[in-house]
Amino acid sequence: MLLTINLRSFPMNTTLKIIALLAILPLLTMAFTQSYFTEAAAEKGKGVPSHSYGSRNAGIVCGDRLCSVPATQLVKEQKVEQKQMMKDNTMMKNNTMMKDNTMMKNNTMMKDNTMMKNNTMMKNNTMMKNNTMMKDNTMMKNNTMMEQTMTDKMTQAVDAGSVLKLSRTNVPTKIPLHQGFYNGKEVYYIITDSSDQAHADAISKNQKWKVELAPLLKNAPAKALSKTYMFTNGVNGDGVHKYQGEVFTSTPAQSDVYSALTSHVHVTWKDGTAPRILDSENAILDAEKKGEVMLNTVEVVLNMPQIVWPDGQMMVKEDKNLADDTPYAGGQVLDINIKEKSVTFIAHRGWGPDGRSIYYIVTDATPSGPAKMMGVTSAPNDASLIANSAAVDLYQFKNGIKGSGPLGFQAGIASGAQGDANYSPMWRINVIEWKDATKASLLENISDIMAYKNAGKIDIGLARPMDSDHIVNCPFIDPFQ
Repeated sequence: MLLTINLRSFPMNTTLKIIALLAILPLLTMAFTQSYFTEAAAEKGKGVPSHSYGSRNAGIVCGDRLCSVPATQLVKEQKVEQKQMMKDNTMMKNNTMMKDNTMMKNNTMMKDNTMMKNNTMMKNNTMMKNNTMMKDNTMMKNNTMMEQTMTDKMTQAVDAGSVLKLSRTNVPTKIPLHQGFYNGKEVYYIITDSSDQAHADAISKNQKWKVELAPLLKNAPAKALSKTYMFTNGVNGDGVHKYQGEVFTSTPAQSDVYSALTSHVHVTWKDGTAPRILDSENAILDAEKKGEVMLNTVEVVLNMPQIVWPDGQMMVKEDKNLADDTPYAGGQVLDINIKEKSVTFIAHRGWGPDGRSIYYIVTDATPSGPAKMMGVTSAPNDASLIANSAAVDLYQFKNGIKGSGPLGFQAGIASGAQGDANYSPMWRINVIEWKDATKASLLENISDIMAYKNAGKIDIGLARPMDSDHIVNCPFIDPFQ
C-alpha cells in the first residue's frame, strides 16, 4: 500500500519534522539491513560449514596416524562448500537490490515534494548513493576473493593426491665384506642370514655385525643351494670360523648354478699336516685324496651374496644422494671398499607383519627383468623356491597411495620379520591392487591386508614379471647397528 501524505494540511513546523523523518528513513533501513548481515555472518562463523575434527576429517586422521584422502573426495567437498558460498552471495546481492529499490522509492517520494529539492537533501542523496556503490564494490571484491580461494583449494587438493611420505625411507648401511676364493681367484661376499643359531651367533661375533636367524632356510631344496667349503682350522683368515676364506663352487657368472644360499662342507686339516691356502674345489678334493684334510657335510644354510667375483661385481649406483623418494632402479650398492672390506647398501624401509618398521636390502632376484631394473644379481635358481617354505610372502602395491615401494606406491608389508619363526630373506612377491584406487587406504600389517581382502576392496596375486616365477633375496637388517 502506498502511503500518501498531504503536507498542506499540516502547519509549517510539523511539515519540516515530517520531511526530516523521511530523510533519515533510508539510513535506518540501511542500518537494519547491515545488522542482519552482521548477525548472519556471525551465525555462519559458528559452524556452517564445520571445520572441526569429526566427519569433516573422515579419512584424513585415523587415530595416531595419517590416512589417505582421495583427491576426488576433497574436490566434491570443496564443490559443496563453494555452492553454499555462492548461495550466500546471491542472498546478499538480492538484499542489496531490495535495499536499493527501497531507497529509489523513498527518493521518488522525496522528489514529489517540492520542498525536498533543496541542496542539503541532494547532498545527502549523493552521499547515500556513493556509500551504496562503495559497499557494492566491496562485496563484489570479497566475492571474487572467496571464489579464487575456493579454486586454489580445489587445485591443491587435486595436485596433492594421496601420498605417503615416510621418514628415513632409504638409508645407507655398511656391511662387512669377507674374502674367499673361486677357482684360484678372489671373491668378496657378505653373510646376512643363517638357518642355525650357533653359526648366526659365531659369525655375528666375529664380523661385529648381526647375522639374522632364518630357520626356514633349512627347508630350501638342493637346486636352490650352491656348495661352499669352510675351514675349521689351518691358516688364520677371514672365514666363518676365523680361518682361511670360504671356497665357492660358483659365482654369478655361472648363473645356471649360482645361488646366494649356500650348503656347507667343513674342511679340517689332519694332525701332522702342513696347512696352506686351498683356493679352489679341485685343490680341496686333491688334499682329501692325499689324506691331508677331512670333509664333513654340515646341515646349515647361510645367505652369502657375492659382491665381487672374478671379472664381475654388483652394480654401484651412480647417484649416491639418497632421498625418501629415491627409486629402486639403478643399483642397490652405494660403495664397495675392498681395502676396508666393506660394502654400503641402500636399506629400504617397510612394515613387518605386525606393523613395526623394518629395513631390508636387495642382493639378487629372478627373473632377469626385475633383477636388471633394480641393479642386482640375476639368480635363476631362486625360482625353485616359489612353492617352498624357505620363501615367505612379501606384499607390494601396484596402485593406491603413492609412496616409496618398488612400484611407486606405498611401502611393502612382510609376513615375517627378524626374530620371527617364519622369517626368511627369500621373498615370494605378492602384488596388491585396489579395485577402486581413489578409495585406497594406508595398510600397515597383515591383518589390514586380510581385512580389506575379505571386504572385497583389494585383489592379491603372485607377481609374475616376464611370465615367470618371481623371488627376491631381501635380507632384513638393522642399518643403525
